[in-house]
Amino acid sequence: MSFTEKLQSPSGWVETAPRSWGVRVTTKTIRVNTQGHNDVQDLTEELNQVLADSHMSDGTATLFVQGSTAGVTTIEFEPGVVSDLDAMFERIAPKADHYQHEARWQAGNGFSHVRAALLGPSMVVPFTNRELTLGTWQQVVLVDFDSRPRQREIVVQLIGN
Repeated sequence: MSFTEKLQSPSGWVETAPRSWGVRVTTKTIRVNTQGHNDVQDLTEELNQVLADSHMSDGTATLFVQGSTAGVTTIEFEPGVVSDLDAMFERIAPKADHYQHEARWQAGNGFSHVRAALLGPSMVVPFTNRELTLGTWQQVVLVDFDSRPRQREIVVQLIGN
């Protein structure tokens, strides 16, 4: 079977057969400066560039933010949604609440850890034909919950062919 041949299963799944079923893995790091306090940074352009530089056609992109006070997700990156997201996290894990983390570290960011745990540090985005499979109004974003500005590192690992 050649690289471009596809297998159509009875259930409707389409599988691309890679050259000799070989799989490549590429790992890159995206660095962004944030302001903390629920700062939302659009990573989509950087992620697209990592994919373009890889010369891979089909596979998955896994993103993982290093640190315990930030998370990644997808949203429609526009001021209304960003504001709604901020308000939702304030309702769920208010900055003014008491957090046991403060008793040990007095870092002033106990809420940040809780919010980041709720959002999660990683996500996977499939790509086909050298394009991320994001929806029209969907962007990949980092949300920095910490109580101060930070430089964040997001590890991107592409697995595919």
